[in-house]
Amino acid sequence: MVEKHTHTSTVVQFRNQFLEFLIEEFKDEVNIKEGKNHGLNEDVIPQFIVTSYVGIVEWWITKGMHYPPDVMSEQVGILLERNL
Repeated sequence: MVEKHTHTSTVVQFRNQFLEFLIEEFKDEVNIKEGKNHGLNEDVIPQFIVTSYVGIVEWWITKGMHYPPDVMSEQVGILLERNL
């Protein structure tokens, strides 16, 4: 039981650090002064993008990575561009 708890807390810690890292990376990519994100909250947009990004990576891994990394990279990149 202790081993599972340690593994779970390590995964949660990694996920949280990954989220924080991505938020910092995407924060400067969001333009709320003009375009499709005009008027939206500068804190909400990065949260939306980052949780979507992490969620799709988690989904891909837990479902057995049925798509090659290059396909995932391309598709996620397209989706991110649509939202940034």
